[in-house]
Amino acid sequence: MTDLSPAEDKPLVDNKVIPVMREAILTVQMLLFKALRQSIHDRHVDRTEPERTHLAGAVINNLFGALPTDAAMADFAAANRQLVERELWEMAAACAPLMPLLTDALRMKTICDNQEGIHSIPTLLMAKALGILQEDRELPLPSTFMLEVRRLAAEHGLIEPMAPVSEASPE
Repeated sequence: MTDLSPAEDKPLVDNKVIPVMREAILTVQMLLFKALRQSIHDRHVDRTEPERTHLAGAVINNLFGALPTDAAMADFAAANRQLVERELWEMAAACAPLMPLLTDALRMKTICDNQEGIHSIPTLLMAKALGILQEDRELPLPSTFMLEVRRLAAEHGLIEPMAPVSEASPE
């Protein structure tokens, strides 16, 4: 007999790739945090540095559907809900150069979550509503996504650049 198991049983991404994809997604979050923190610093001169940092973190946690691990961050986010929401609405303009990569990261996160039985489609729907998700952008292959993340992270000084592959010289 032939196995006619539904296509949904076949994973979209190899389970061995998921941890590496999640690392790339976290790297995108760090890139976004760096850009958003600078934007907030420039626009919210009336706030203290810890408040600006908490605001950037709260916005990113909210966008990616992550719960804050730090009590001070959670308290700040709860006490400043309207400010966090306003920053979410302004993110597409404040961090415009990162929107293509952010779109890819949010989609890759949803794929990884799905493979692990987590329902995170609301994250994509929220990003769409906020004008962050670039729907016409093609979904890259996981390897293409990871290489682009690595390139940008190196460009922003978050990681060391990859050494170029040199051809072996004949001796």
